[in-house]
Amino acid sequence: MGLITRNFANFATGGDDKVINDLSTLALREATQSNRVAVGTSSQYVDVFQDSTGYTNGAGTARNTSEYVNTLIDGGVDSSYSNVHFIYEDSNTNSTNDQSGAASTTALTLNSQSFSTTQKKFGTHSLYLANGRGVGSTKSADFTGTIPSIASTSNLYTLEMFIYPTHRNGSNSNPSYDDNPIWAIGDTYTSINMGDSGRISLYQYDGSPTYTVWDSNYYLPLNTWTHFVVVWGSSTVKFWADGVYKGSISRITLHSSTPSNSVRFGCAANGSGSTFDGYMDSIRWTNAERYTGTSSITVPTSAHYPNNTDFSATGNFTCPAITASSTSSMGAMITYQDTSGTNALNTDIILQLSADNGSNFSTATLTAMPDFSSGIKMAKVNDLAVTAGTQLKYKISFANQSSGSKEARIRGVSLNY
Repeated sequence: MGLITRNFANFATGGDDKVINDLSTLALREATQSNRVAVGTSSQYVDVFQDSTGYTNGAGTARNTSEYVNTLIDGGVDSSYSNVHFIYEDSNTNSTNDQSGAASTTALTLNSQSFSTTQKKFGTHSLYLANGRGVGSTKSADFTGTIPSIASTSNLYTLEMFIYPTHRNGSNSNPSYDDNPIWAIGDTYTSINMGDSGRISLYQYDGSPTYTVWDSNYYLPLNTWTHFVVVWGSSTVKFWADGVYKGSISRITLHSSTPSNSVRFGCAANGSGSTFDGYMDSIRWTNAERYTGTSSITVPTSAHYPNNTDFSATGNFTCPAITASSTSSMGAMITYQDTSGTNALNTDIILQLSADNGSNFSTATLTAMPDFSSGIKMAKVNDLAVTAGTQLKYKISFANQSSGSKEARIRGVSLNY
């Protein structure tokens, strides 16, 4: 902060709100342009996150080296990262746009299917498998590329996805087996099926067909998103729905003619029989056993991300305590960026202020101001009543964050006291 700005800031307390707001804007602009670290005076504290000195107590958030704070955080090392065969997240073309993972070049072939922008779990698009499209070799969405032979029980796999069925195709399915294919490799070799009842079964073929339902009391609901996970271990195939374990089926060695390519969704491999109708999103296929045991698993709150990162729906952070004269009134200004979607002040971005070292926080009602710069927004609060004290802090919280649909970045904070 320049000398002139600091001197005016020292005399701006308790005065005209417009003067304080103008000085806060000037201080944030000067700190941004000069790339300054966090700095405080007797009446003002400014940080534009040039380094991490002003970022503390981050929960579900991280300071990025590009000088902002958001909820994209270090998610730890993904031990199965190198085994990811494909991910579909948010593509709107017949390719693999916006994929993540070690093998994200595996191509998606839509055949006669399409994308939807009106119904999706994350981002802007989902795969759409329309009702009444008939059967045939073009009625599935395929991922090409050879996987290790699924016929052998020594090869392990995990399928993760969100699924939104719209119909159960009772007239096309065998009610004894529930054979609407959600996923398939080879029409006569193996598939995951949902039929007219909504029960989920696994079909395996080793010379004779075997249909087994994981949980006869579980029915995949219509017209809602369900997190769907299937894991092929060495001796069992396990199933989870919305994070809850639903059971296991003995895995068998499949027929030697079982193919190892063209992982298909929504229809059997040669298009015979019936089809799955509805939507699919955030699909990840891993050539590894990601989940073992029978415990519940965590349902993702955002699309899959590359190794070492994760996107949290919520999070918060504070600044270090600032020693000042005792005060019971504080103000602040923030600059922020809508990277995706529109973040609502006081709902998706929440500001709290404290003068007693965080023992008591008062929640501000932020008011939008003219944009700070192109793509960077600004909001302020003046004269917020706080519990009196001499150790001042702010706390910023995020809510409803989701990759590709709502992402906020906090660019700067000016605290006035």
